[in-house]
Amino acid sequence: MEKSRVIDGLAALAQESRLDIMRYLVRKGAPGATAGRIGEQFGLPSATLAFHLNSLTAAGLLTRERAGRHSIYRADFGAVHALTAYLLQNCCSDAEAASAAGQDDAA
Repeated sequence: MEKSRVIDGLAALAQESRLDIMRYLVRKGAPGATAGRIGEQFGLPSATLAFHLNSLTAAGLLTRERAGRHSIYRADFGAVHALTAYLLQNCCSDAEAASAAGQDDAA
């Protein structure tokens, strides 16, 4: 994953409402939820909700599908996995090695 996509994803998640929306849609799984349902869940005005959904979608963390007059949003699990894999591989590898070395020393 490109560093710029990681930065976009983390920036999108670095806001309470967007993080809550993301967690909600991850729990919803493949069916996702309509924008109206998400707005009801969090009590967000439509303009505020649209701003947050657009931010998450632009960051590549959500997909949007038109179904008649409704928009269905889903977590993009591939993007979420890529983001977490990037963090674990590029940000935590030294810590894991140090932790493993410490465990070996303790044994």
